[in-house]
Amino acid sequence: MTIRVIIVDDQAMVRAGFAALLSAQSDIDVVGEAPDGRRGVEVGRSTRPDVVLMDVRMPEMDGLAAARELLNPPVGVVHRPKVLMLTTFDVDDYVYEALRAGASGFLLKDAPPADLISAVRVVAAGEALLAPSVTRRLIADFARQGPTGATRSGQSLRLNGLTPRETEVLELIARGLSNQEIAGKLVLAEQTVKTHIGRVLAKLDLRDRAQAVIFAYEAGVVVPGEG
Repeated sequence: MTIRVIIVDDQAMVRAGFAALLSAQSDIDVVGEAPDGRRGVEVGRSTRPDVVLMDVRMPEMDGLAAARELLNPPVGVVHRPKVLMLTTFDVDDYVYEALRAGASGFLLKDAPPADLISAVRVVAAGEALLAPSVTRRLIADFARQGPTGATRSGQSLRLNGLTPRETEVLELIARGLSNQEIAGKLVLAEQTVKTHIGRVLAKLDLRDRAQAVIFAYEAGVVVPGEG
């Protein structure tokens, strides 16, 4: 299966470089590009890509606003691509909100070429591109912001459908542990951990691991600073 990609970045050289690199892969097809978020939404709607590489800071409309429009389309628009945010910083101010809006993760613009290619494939497969170290940074971010009482109450109700083991797995995801680390801590096979994570995402109607981390903190499964 060929992965359809569009690149949204205000720097022409970045767009050209990424397009050349990705187009050289037999399983990736760059079907469009845009210099700002507003145009990015238009190109996304017309080309229906699998993955959108979205710069964070752009004129006209920034990447966060564009990601929100693509991931929460108006009535009648059914296509929702995976969005991978591009940033020049390890954890940008926008990253938390982008993940909350439904982005599948983020990638540093100066990452090695192989990382960019891998990121597109990972996100296209429905996984979140969110390293444990990044998860921990997001947790610190969340500790400064915190959810509203109404948000916490609503999310807590959704936890009732999880088994005790699934709740335990959700907590460990939120603490930034990898699948291998969770398996070691709970003395389970890594494949079993993956199965539990899949059930957690399905029951809570979450897109991926990034969404699970945010949900766990909003629901109060984990309190920043504990453990």
